[in-house]
Amino acid sequence: MELWQRLLAIGIVLAIAVLVARAIDRRIMGGDRSPEALTRYRVLRRTITVSIVTVGLLSALLVIPQVRAIAGGLLASSAILGLIVGFASQRTLGNFVAGLMIAITQPLRLGDWVEVGGVGGSVEEIGLMYTFIRTADNARLVIPNEKLASDTIRNSTIRSPAKYAQVTVQVPSTHDLAQLVEALRREAPGERDEVFVSSLEGSPTLTIRAWTEDEAAAAQLEHDLRLRVHSRLREHGIYG
Repeated sequence: MELWQRLLAIGIVLAIAVLVARAIDRRIMGGDRSPEALTRYRVLRRTITVSIVTVGLLSALLVIPQVRAIAGGLLASSAILGLIVGFASQRTLGNFVAGLMIAITQPLRLGDWVEVGGVGGSVEEIGLMYTFIRTADNARLVIPNEKLASDTIRNSTIRSPAKYAQVTVQVPSTHDLAQLVEALRREAPGERDEVFVSSLEGSPTLTIRAWTEDEAAAAQLEHDLRLRVHSRLREHGIYG
């Protein structure tokens, strides 16, 4: 094969590698700009792009016979060196793998407010090796991904949409509070729902909490609970 043909082949292989990397880059990102998608995109983009370009470069170089011969000799002589480097870079590989796991499982995302080791801040960047957290005083907390993946993280941004509806009512102290609490439990029968005496100052105060799927449902349930609680208390001689 002539030199110009080899150079042309190398150019074509590299061009294909770059085009594939860009196509996958656009595919990963798509039109989704949510914190979850941005986190996956920022971490996986570097990994995939570097991998594709590296494979393309190696494939292009193997077109040259002299390079193939040299590569075979280097492969045989560098096995022990590779083993040594592998042991030496365990921590680096651990950070790299932890970064990928964070991108997939997403215990934290870009923009989330988190607390790690007693220090709180906003997740600014999730790299292949380190994660950068911007603290309240605008400093940067740089954490190795391996440590971040193994430590406890408090994420104040990821919250459940569930919310409880709460109604409080004062009752005369002359009535049996245990009996009233048991009667009101019928209006909050869920496993997480609660009915309890929340205050004994002045007239005793009963509190009813019932969980719902979101804030709008909680507001509606509070309206219904007031009517139902009033009706239930009237059955027990309160409010005449």
